[in-house]
Amino acid sequence: MDLDGSPLRIGAVSYLNSKPLIEGLDELVPDAELILDLPSRLADGLARGELDVALIPSVEAFADPDYEIVSDACVATRGPVLSVKMYSRVHPGEVRTLALDEGSRTSAALVQIMLHERYGVSPTLSTLPMGSGVEDSEADAILLIGDRAMHSPQETFHTVWDLGEEWLAWTGLPFVFAMWVTRVGTDLGPVADALRQARDLGIEDVANIAEREASALRIDRQTALDYLTRNLHFRLSSAERNGLKLFHRLAARRGLSPEDAAPRFRQMSTTDLQAACLTTLNQS
Repeated sequence: MDLDGSPLRIGAVSYLNSKPLIEGLDELVPDAELILDLPSRLADGLARGELDVALIPSVEAFADPDYEIVSDACVATRGPVLSVKMYSRVHPGEVRTLALDEGSRTSAALVQIMLHERYGVSPTLSTLPMGSGVEDSEADAILLIGDRAMHSPQETFHTVWDLGEEWLAWTGLPFVFAMWVTRVGTDLGPVADALRQARDLGIEDVANIAEREASALRIDRQTALDYLTRNLHFRLSSAERNGLKLFHRLAARRGLSPEDAAPRFRQMSTTDLQAACLTTLNQS
């Protein structure tokens, strides 16, 4: 609870890719309030002080010098991510208009960085609202994220980028899409440790999560399971941190992030550090 006795407010993403991070979280911290929403809206809620800790787009973790990353739990990829794609009707070097998924912040920055750094283009931007599809936009290219990006459109495109795959091929580093972030000085009590515990529970129970969530997304269980186990991983290691640092430098160069707001990590407690080390040893 906060100092005033009100429950801590935890903001989490409603997409499939975040389900392993919140498995059992409501039971681990029953006094906290768990709020599910789009990544971009969670970032706004944290910025306005409406959330105490939130799973926000990684680019938003750079937006405020008072932000701290509070867990080694994250949503990351080391290759094709499946749920973040750019569909382009023209060659990437000829993209002049780009529609961005309403729920996106990190992926929106990433696709702009890659188009500019690799092809020298800076397209005019528009928003693709939730509930709309690629057929609702006349833009040269459309960015889709989350669950709706997992369904291939009927239209045939000149180029389709899986941004996780493209980033790895270009940089050789993993990419982190979202992290748990709070403000400096926010006392999270048992919540900080619970975020790690929930992630570990989610990884252990990933087959059941895939089974539970697949039908609602109109995908089969195996696709959901492959996505959660092969396309994604959920731990921040040194490679992920290096990927974050590079992403920040490139975002700052494009004016998409403050130059002086590099990723900042809260010091882990002794209990958290021992648990994280034990998990790493068990996986090696």
